Amino acid sequence: MSGKIAIVTGASSGLGREYVSQLLKKNCLDEIWVIARRKERLDELSKRTLSSGNTCTIRPIPLDLVCQESFEVISTILRKEKPSVQYLVNAAGFGKIGSWKDISLDDCSSMIDLNCKAAVNITQLVLPYMNKGSCILEICSTAAFQPFPYLGVYSATKSFLYRYSRSLRIELMGSGIHVTAVCPYWIRDTEFISNAQKTGNSSFIRHFPLASRSGNVVKRSLADAKLGLPVSTPGPVCTIHRLAAKFIPGELMMGIWEFIRRI
Repeated sequence: MSGKIAIVTGASSGLGREYVSQLLKKNCLDEIWVIARRKERLDELSKRTLSSGNTCTIRPIPLDLVCQESFEVISTILRKEKPSVQYLVNAAGFGKIGSWKDISLDDCSSMIDLNCKAAVNITQLVLPYMNKGSCILEICSTAAFQPFPYLGVYSATKSFLYRYSRSLRIELMGSGIHVTAVCPYWIRDTEFISNAQKTGNSSFIRHFPLASRSGNVVKRSLADAKLGLPVSTPGPVCTIHRLAAKFIPGELMMGIWEFIRRI
């Protein structure tokens, strides 16, 4: 039987890896289960943590969350270990920039499967092992607040995850389990932007001004989650965007986006 643990998806790089790094510093966990496709990166993370002398250990679980079989593996491990899950961070996800004809059908399907289906499945599987004081962080995006042409499928998936997070929070009210939708702006020091540009034509979005840094996003969102906030906008741009989207009609917001993306 495992002790107090965190589960982080998308942990091999970017935001997921930064969550692992900052959770290790909290000294309140016995183990962090890290889930991602790239086994070698998870193993490297585990070895580096072990050599640092940290009392919290890293458990690599190399899985592709686009595959249905992965959830059966996770379910089996949870039933066997019966852990007390203090943190669940659903950071696995990706996006693609381009018009509808520039993004392949496989990429569209994978975005929906990873950004939506995988996050929901993992949450549903893990919830029975969470207790009062546990935190769920669903990594959404400022793209959840409005439709984004040329980032259409991605923004739609993040809108789905945002709505799911907000409703799940209400369902869990009284249980002491906090659900926070984390909605950052562009993040400069992850692989997201470079991967998003690998399409037939990514020139529709040429610049990413005032982009955030992963360390700041993770630090702020973990603090917001512990406070029980329903939404974390870890930066000035995403905070302003969230407020603007509450009062400005969607069509006008898309018009503003059309101007900004051409800069």
